[in-house]
Amino acid sequence: MAHTHLPAPDSTALAARLRERGMRMTPQRLSVMDAVTRLEHATPEQVAEAVPGVDLTTVYRTLETLEQIGLLSHTHLGHGAASYRLANDDHIHVVCHRCETVIDAPAGLADQLAGQLLQQRGFRLDKSHFTVFGTCADCLASQTAEELHD
Repeated sequence: MAHTHLPAPDSTALAARLRERGMRMTPQRLSVMDAVTRLEHATPEQVAEAVPGVDLTTVYRTLETLEQIGLLSHTHLGHGAASYRLANDDHIHVVCHRCETVIDAPAGLADQLAGQLLQQRGFRLDKSHFTVFGTCADCLASQTAEELHD
């Protein structure tokens, strides 16, 4: 499924959001927010690569701050570092075990599961951290082709 680009807050909206919480706008905060918006799913290391002149420690602190004020959210797409995205980017991640491709599926796909968990167990599913692992169509096709040649 194609990824839907959601607008990130512009610098004025970001500055206002920070001011509401007693924080100030910095060039680093704006650069990190812009990088996450461009990269869509980005580890802190990927963000640091995208914002030259901002060290990794500052990137980590900035990502944490932007998540605390509700502009970013993180999820785990595998065994590595968390991946950050815009908080209003509400979808489920589908990750291939073999090639590690990340596919965005609509958040509504898990609505029935979330409803059943809430109704039957009183458990509220956090869809922002919902990642499904399996094997993508390309890897399945190549796996089947390899098995036919063995």
